[in-house]
Amino acid sequence: MTDHRILTPMKRAKGLGGGHSGVPHWMNQRITALANIPLVIWLIYSVMKLAGANYLEFTTWLSHPLHAGLMILLIVSIFYHATLGLQVIYEDYISCKCLKLTKIIGAKLFFIALGVACIFSTLKVALS
Repeated sequence: MTDHRILTPMKRAKGLGGGHSGVPHWMNQRITALANIPLVIWLIYSVMKLAGANYLEFTTWLSHPLHAGLMILLIVSIFYHATLGLQVIYEDYISCKCLKLTKIIGAKLFFIALGVACIFSTLKVALS
């Protein structure tokens, strides 16, 4: 039985309680946002340091395991964060359940495909 003391009058009338399903999503979005801060700072610093570099210098830089690893972490973190953010936008602003689900699944598939392509490209350059 639901404890009626913790429900608002409207939720008691509608028979609704807390969903408790949004906390992991919210927490993952905050964690990826925090992870993106140092990774983006590293990327900006690296791009500024590599300004004017030719292809050979860039591939030499990316072939270093630390740089390749940080680049892959950045790709995973940014695309996962983007997926979480778009899901929230779709859930909040699209009322048609079918369209909402289609958009969420499409966004996830798009970012997975784009992430895999970016990681593959990073590894190809780093390992060549």
